Amino acid sequence: MISIKSARTRLLATLAAGAAAGATLLVPPAAQAAGTAAISATSTTAVSSLLKPGEYLKPGQYRRSPNGIYTLIMQTDGNAVLYKGRTALWGSMTNRKASSLIMQRDGNLVVISGRTPVWASNTGGSTGAYLAVQNDSNLVIYNVRNKAVWFRHMVIGTLGSGRLLNPYDMLFSPSRVYRLQMQTDGNLVMVKNGKTPVWSTKTVSKGAFAVMQQDGNFVVYSAAKKALWSSKTVRKGSVLQMRDDGRLVIVYGRTAVWSTSAH
Repeated sequence: MISIKSARTRLLATLAAGAAAGATLLVPPAAQAAGTAAISATSTTAVSSLLKPGEYLKPGQYRRSPNGIYTLIMQTDGNAVLYKGRTALWGSMTNRKASSLIMQRDGNLVVISGRTPVWASNTGGSTGAYLAVQNDSNLVIYNVRNKAVWFRHMVIGTLGSGRLLNPYDMLFSPSRVYRLQMQTDGNLVMVKNGKTPVWSTKTVSKGAFAVMQQDGNFVVYSAAKKALWSSKTVRKGSVLQMRDDGRLVIVYGRTAVWSTSAH
């Protein structure tokens, strides 16, 4: 298996080491309790680490890393969560009971409630891709050429209402030319082509994180939850988009309510 670390920048090489810094923010306490209880009840029988094209996880079903340390479980509360023991490292934040996690044949990983998609990796177009729960704590989607097209610190296109960018997390434009990354020094930075900074919040506070709040305001908080920067937008239910023209845009319905300049 190709590691996500091998062909990426130094930033990607340190993803696993820094993941725990903001991990507990990803999963509500109730969801975490539900997931750990389910994991504790499982047997030690060998479990696949892969979710192959067309496969899905129903509530209570899971995949586990080959070394047995990391478990991805589709919880009964509707949240798909990656755990290390009892510590949540990643969650889909989709609390809709009876939801399932599906690795679609088109390459898109989707949490679906009934017939309604409530979360997606936005990797459609990678036909035949599969999901791997890795020994290095990463959750990765590989295409048929074994190239990583998504990993758990990656959001493509849209950061939904109520969702976070913790240290090491990145919001990519659909073309992958631009990315917004939450640095460990507290600065939220937009980068072009993986190397050229083009915009930032100019915030400095180790362990800071960003959140697209449900009230429509996009805010960078210190680790102590003190607001360091905000978009000053109040439209409940707005989302944040990283667009292919290099603009970071807050959208309410079809209306842009805030934007950076194009780059």
